[in-house]
Amino acid sequence: VTDASLVVGPAAAHFGWKVDDWDRLAGAMVAGHVLECGTQATGGNFSFFTELDARRPGFPLAELYEDGSSVITKHAGTGGAVTVDTVLAQLVYEITGARYAGPDATARFDTISLAPHGKDRVRVSGVRGEPPPPTVKVCLNNLGGYRNEATFILVGLDIEEKARLAREQLEAALTRKPKELQWMLTRTDREDAATEEQAAAFLRVVVKDADAKVVGRAFSGAAVELALGSYPGFTMTAPPSDGAPYGVYTPAYVEAGRVEHVAVLEDGTRTAITPPGETRSLEPVEPPPLPPRVPGGPTRRVPLGRIVAARSGDKGGTANIGVWARTDAAWWWLAHALTEEKLRELLPEAAPLRIERHVFPNLRGLNFVVEGLLGEGVSSSTRFDPQGKALGEWLRSRHMDIPEALLREGQE
Repeated sequence: VTDASLVVGPAAAHFGWKVDDWDRLAGAMVAGHVLECGTQATGGNFSFFTELDARRPGFPLAELYEDGSSVITKHAGTGGAVTVDTVLAQLVYEITGARYAGPDATARFDTISLAPHGKDRVRVSGVRGEPPPPTVKVCLNNLGGYRNEATFILVGLDIEEKARLAREQLEAALTRKPKELQWMLTRTDREDAATEEQAAAFLRVVVKDADAKVVGRAFSGAAVELALGSYPGFTMTAPPSDGAPYGVYTPAYVEAGRVEHVAVLEDGTRTAITPPGETRSLEPVEPPPLPPRVPGGPTRRVPLGRIVAARSGDKGGTANIGVWARTDAAWWWLAHALTEEKLRELLPEAAPLRIERHVFPNLRGLNFVVEGLLGEGVSSSTRFDPQGKALGEWLRSRHMDIPEALLREGQE
């Protein structure tokens, strides 16, 4: 079962599509991908949320057509909005390259066309499909071990020295060293702060081990027992706790014919479904030609998010960041300016990792795949944003030299 199957199945049954109606099946897959995360297609988690009423966005729905095209809309009277940008935001969410594979077909995301079709209505058309790959993706979930964490609050002066002292004291107090121990100092403090919270920084430590006792009270007890003999102003965000188990997600691939497809009917009858007879390997798509460069002119150093939107997420330990422009001129600049090298510069945490850039001219967008940024996956990741949901907004907050003509364009 895939998320998109909840749309592909009803569409194929209603219109009587055949197993090799690749374009139609792919069109339904795209509609399913738009719907699968609910209100993320109607203004939820949307970069330009201040342009609409995002307090209670309505759930999206798709009107499906026999040729595989669809119209994304929502019920009248509900909040949020359905625009080309809100739909596009979901399209670039948690994908990789131009080929988006499912067990029934492979959708070519580089062929999708979006167009306004009335108030809160966006038409999705032109989707080309291909036979599915010869393998299907399955998920392996294993117990990775046990983890725990503690967060020290550091207030006022000498933040770096306070962090160093707490780290040295805690590591010395652990009689059994965890298999994995990671420290992260987050400098949220301000100089001459008007409130205590504005004067605070956070020192977070995460431990992981195969033995629950190593990361349980032996760890959290050692942390809290520093309270009366450590840095001035010692305090923590939470009391001691026991370690908790964590899982490790691993994607795997098996021959499609070895996974039985079964339809369960209303009366309980189970019908085996023969997998598609034709398959096609997921070869990389030849990169499309880039648009013309924006003519030179004065620039201003401002946040990238002034002219582009983004949506990010996870695929196990891999992070995906979709970025797109809303005008042709902004796209012409973005396609040349935001390279893999530039992304490494803007997001230093991703710098040592393998990064792939995929170009989607029809969506005026780019998708970056950052392998290993999330470790072994969500539940085992030690990042404070383990699913990479905010990576896109971090990227939008980074400053670049943007042509002033584009900044004026965004204000018109």
